[in-house]
Amino acid sequence: MTSSSISTERALADELVWFKSSYSGANETECVEVAVVSDQVFVRDSKRPADRRFGVEPRAWAGFVASIRDVPRP
Repeated sequence: MTSSSISTERALADELVWFKSSYSGANETECVEVAVVSDQVFVRDSKRPADRRFGVEPRAWAGFVASIRDVPRP
């Protein structure tokens, strides 16, 4: 990774607006947070926000959400 891409990644990280799923409710033990920018959807562990995160294309994220939308919840 070049110093240019590192500084770009840091600048982007400072600008991300994270949110939790409406399904998270009061359960704070198993949540992920998501931040959306034009060409990426970033995901991180809400309990460890400074740790690693990953990004996927919006189309891939939409497919993931659609595939789990109808999964029965306990």
